[in-house]
Amino acid sequence: MEELPTILDNKILLVAVLACLMAQGLKLAIEMLKNGKVKFGYLVTTGGMPSSHSALVGALACGIGQTVGWSSPEFAIACLFAVIVMYDAAGVRQAAGKQAKILNQLLDELFREDKNFNQERLKELLGHTPFQVLVGLLLGVSVSLLALPAFE
Repeated sequence: MEELPTILDNKILLVAVLACLMAQGLKLAIEMLKNGKVKFGYLVTTGGMPSSHSALVGALACGIGQTVGWSSPEFAIACLFAVIVMYDAAGVRQAAGKQAKILNQLLDELFREDKNFNQERLKELLGHTPFQVLVGLLLGVSVSLLALPAFE
């Protein structure tokens, strides 16, 4: 437990988490503007605008570049990690969300008459569009560029 203060002194970690939390808060605000009601579930859900995964890894990579150096091996690792996470968010998870939507439609059609069938609906909002990923990345980089110097 004595390591906790040391972890909380990690400015790059704090900036990355801040970017992620800001993205989740923006999701809530955007959905509220779109639908006219507050759904607090958006604070902890995947998918939507902007991508909090992209904001987190974008801030992480940018923070490492700012502190350790843009030509450092640490930045290269963080940058490649960010690319993998963002590719997954816009590719694999988005495709899984589309498949879930189709499966849910099939279940609705096939079992409309059978009230005893206990089906659990699949989660459809899993991934992001490339635009949502880009906005998340820009948010993360911006948070890092603005907040990291303030932590020094």
